[in-house]
Amino acid sequence: MSQSDDPDPDLPQATTSEPLSRAIGERYLTYALSTIMHRALPDARDGLKPVHRRILYAMRELRLSPTGAFRKSAKISGDVMGNYHPHGDGAIYDAMARLAQPFAMRYPLVDGQGNFGSLDGDNPAASRYTEARLTLAAEALMEGLAENAVDFRPNYDGTLEEPVVLPAAFPNLLCNGASGIAVGMATNVPPHNLHEVVDACLHLIKSPEARHETLMAIMPGPDFPTGGVLVEDAATLAAAYRTGRGSLRLRARWQIEDLGRGAWQVIVTEIPYQVQKSRLIERLAELVTTRKIPILADVRDESADDVRIVLEPRARNVDAAQLMAALFRVSDLEVRFGLNMNVLIDGRTPRVCSLTELLRAFLDHRREVLLRRSAHRLEKIAARLEVLDGYILAYLNLDRVIEIIRTEDEPKAVMMAEFGLTDPQVEAILNMRLRALRRLEEIELRAERDRLSDEQGGLTALLADERRQWARIAEQLRAVRGLFGKSNPEGARRTEITASEDVQPVDYDAMIEREPVTVILSRMGWVRAMKGHQPLDAELKFRDGDGPFMALHAETTDKLMIFGQNGRFYTLPANNLPGGRGLGEPLRLMIDLPNDAAVLAMFPWRADQQYLVASRAGDGFVVNAADILAQTRAGKQVLNGEALLVRRVEGDHLAVVGDNRKLLVFPLSELPEMARGKGVRMQKFKDGGLADAKCITLSVGLSWLDPAGRTRTEPDLTEWLAKRGTAGRMAPRGFPRDNRFG
Repeated sequence: MSQSDDPDPDLPQATTSEPLSRAIGERYLTYALSTIMHRALPDARDGLKPVHRRILYAMRELRLSPTGAFRKSAKISGDVMGNYHPHGDGAIYDAMARLAQPFAMRYPLVDGQGNFGSLDGDNPAASRYTEARLTLAAEALMEGLAENAVDFRPNYDGTLEEPVVLPAAFPNLLCNGASGIAVGMATNVPPHNLHEVVDACLHLIKSPEARHETLMAIMPGPDFPTGGVLVEDAATLAAAYRTGRGSLRLRARWQIEDLGRGAWQVIVTEIPYQVQKSRLIERLAELVTTRKIPILADVRDESADDVRIVLEPRARNVDAAQLMAALFRVSDLEVRFGLNMNVLIDGRTPRVCSLTELLRAFLDHRREVLLRRSAHRLEKIAARLEVLDGYILAYLNLDRVIEIIRTEDEPKAVMMAEFGLTDPQVEAILNMRLRALRRLEEIELRAERDRLSDEQGGLTALLADERRQWARIAEQLRAVRGLFGKSNPEGARRTEITASEDVQPVDYDAMIEREPVTVILSRMGWVRAMKGHQPLDAELKFRDGDGPFMALHAETTDKLMIFGQNGRFYTLPANNLPGGRGLGEPLRLMIDLPNDAAVLAMFPWRADQQYLVASRAGDGFVVNAADILAQTRAGKQVLNGEALLVRRVEGDHLAVVGDNRKLLVFPLSELPEMARGKGVRMQKFKDGGLADAKCITLSVGLSWLDPAGRTRTEPDLTEWLAKRGTAGRMAPRGFPRDNRFG
C-alpha cells in the first residue's frame, strides 16, 4: 500500500466500532421507548393511543361531524395513513373499527355504518364497504382544538401538524378503558360508567384530599359495555384500585325461564367482556358432547340483536345454581379481568397509577386546557375590542373618514395620524362594507363592545382565581354528565357488582346411572365400552389389521386407570367412553399419551387399593390409589424411568423374575410406599432386566400357567426366599419360557 493510500486522520472515518452489547442495548432501548410511548400505552389525559388520536383528528379535518354525512372508511384510513400515521391502512382500519364497536367501547367514538364486526368475533367488512363519522363523545374529546387548548407537533414528514393530546371534555381513559402490550410492560384498564366517573371527579374537585374509600363508594368498579356480573367484594376492588393492579372475576348474567309443568331452562342474557360468543357456544357444546358436565343436556344460541343462550338441564331436579357454578369453572361464562392501570403520565412517563392518580391527571389536564382556552379567548377579545374602538371612532367622524378615503392618495397614513388609530383598526375601517354605514350598526357595535368587555373581565378574574377555575371545570363536567350520564338511556350502569356466592360443587358421580359395561381396548389403541358384562374372550369386530388387546368388566360409575410405558397414570370416566355399537375411538385423542409410549395396563380405580409399579430396570415401589388419580388429560407422573408393569398389592410377599430366569421372593414390607419416584432395587441382575412380578401369599405358594394352560404350583418357596435386591435362584422346573407368571 502506497503512502498516498493512507486515510487522512483529519477526515471522519466511514465506520466506527463499539461493543456489541452497547450497540444492541441502545437500539433496543430506542425501540422499547418508541413502543411504550407511541404505540401501546394510552395517555392518562385523554385515554388515547397515538393511532386513535390521529384517527379522530383526521375525521375532524374531514368534517365528519355527528350530524353530517358518512364517508367511506377507506377514505378515512387513507387520510390517516398519508397525513399522520404511516403504519399501514389495515392496522388503522382495525383500530377505527374497534372505536365503532358498541360491544368493545362503553362510549363509542366512531359512528359506523355497515358491518363493523359482531359479538361472535366476526371481522369487520372491508373498508371499501363501510362508512363512518364521529360521535358526540368524540366531538367532546376534541372540543377546544381550535382554541389553542393543547400543543401541536409536526407530523411524520413535517408537512402538517397534529395534536400532542386531545382536550378531552370527559375522562375517556376510565370511561372507555384501554389495553395494550408494550416492551416489558402492559396495560389493561377496564371501562367505567361516565356518570360515576364524573361524580368522582366532582368530589375530588370539592375535596382534593378525598379518601380512596370515598371515591370507591362513588365509583364502585368497572361498567363493561357487554354488562355481566362482577363477583368481587368491596375490599378486593378497593385494593385493586388503590395499587393499580388486581384480578377481577366477571360472570355472565343468567336467569331461569319457566317452561311449565316443572320444566325450566337457563337463559344467558349477557356474556363477559371480550368473550367471543361463537367460541363460548363451541366450548359449551363440547362440554355437552364429552359429558364433562353431566347435568347439562343441551345448549342453543337463539341470539338476535340481543344475547340469548339457552342451557337445558338433563333433569328437572338439577339445581340451576349448581349447574351455572360448574359451567363458570370450565367455560368463559366466567373470566378473569387482569386490572393493570399502567399509563403515560404527561405523555412521557409510564407508571402504574391508582384511581386517585388517574382522576387527578385528568383534572390537572382539564385545568391546563381551561387556562389555555381562556388566554386564547382573551387574545381574541382584545383584538376584537381594538377593532370595535376603531369602528366606533370612524362612526363618530364618518364624514371626515369618507372625505379622507375619497381625496387622499394614502388614506391609511392620514387616518392613523389624524385620529390616532392603529394599523389593525385602519385596515378594518378600510375593509368595511358600504352597507354597514348606517346608524343601527353603531348601536350594535357598542353593544358588542360592552358584551366583550364584560366577558374580558370575567376571563381575567377566572385566570386570577383558582377556585373559579375549578368551579368552571365542575360546571363543564356537569354539562358532559347531562349529555352522556344516567339521564341518557345508554348511560345507565350495565354491569352489576356483587359479592361472590359459594355454591357447593356438584357430585357428578352420584348423578351417573350405574350400569355394567365391558371395556375393550384394541392393539391399535381404539377403545369402546359395550353394555353389560360380556365374555372377555368373545369374538368382536375390529378394523382391518387390528385385534383385541385388553378387555375388562367395569361399571359406568368407575374411573378407568391407564398406565403408560412413560410411567404416567391417566384417568378416564367409564361413562365418557364411546359406545360398543361402533368400533370405538382412539384412546390417544382422550388422553395425552405419547405415540412412543405403549399402554401397559388398564383397570378400574378403587380408593382402598395399593399398587406395585416397577420399571424395566428392576426398580419399584408401592403407591396408594389416591396418588395415581389424574385430574387432566396429561395424566400424573408416578414412576420415573421406563415402566414395565403395575400390579394390585395383595398377599404378603412379592415374587419377581428377571430375563435371566432367576426367581426371587421377598416380603412386600421391604418395598417403600411412595407417591412418585424411581423406587428401590427389587432384584439384582448381571445382565438383562426385570421380566415379571407377582404378589403372593407365602403360605399358599407360587402358581403359574404352563404352555398347555394348566395351573402349576410351587408350594415351598424356601429356596427362593431372600432379601430384596439379591440375585435370586433359577426358576423351578416347568416355569414358562417367556418368564411370565401368566
